[in-house]
Amino acid sequence: MEKGKLVAIWRKRAKKGPMDPLETVRLRAGEGMAENADQGRKRQVTILSSERWEAVMAELGADISPSARRANLLVSGIELADSRKKVLRIGDCRILIWGETRPCERMDQALPGLRVALKKDWGGGAFGIVLDDGEIKLDDTVEWVEDGLTKEEQRKYLRRFF
Repeated sequence: MEKGKLVAIWRKRAKKGPMDPLETVRLRAGEGMAENADQGRKRQVTILSSERWEAVMAELGADISPSARRANLLVSGIELADSRKKVLRIGDCRILIWGETRPCERMDQALPGLRVALKKDWGGGAFGIVLDDGEIKLDDTVEWVEDGLTKEEQRKYLRRFF
């Protein structure tokens, strides 16, 4: 089973606002990150792969911070491509991946060509629904969870969102 780790956490203060780096953050089931601008809905947490980010930077001949992607979590050692409906565990919290995070026009403000480069192979990352209340912290283990949803959660989330 593929395992990785949580290498960065950012919280967005307001829509289009700055991304604040954190060492720990509280997740709330059905809501997302505590005090994050995006709460509820399907896009409660956004996740970016450090390996995919590094590949995009190499492709563009650039070296900007992954915080420019404006994702909440940066993970290493986990492939996010084609992960829709899978459950990712970070520390003691589970996240149901709802879909691919599509890069917006703000990416080209950070670096010309970044938006197009991130469109390939889920390069913009994934977003999902928080299933468990709890705190996550830097260096927490990140892994895919087989059969990661209870029957009740399957009824609640898969019917609602998929």
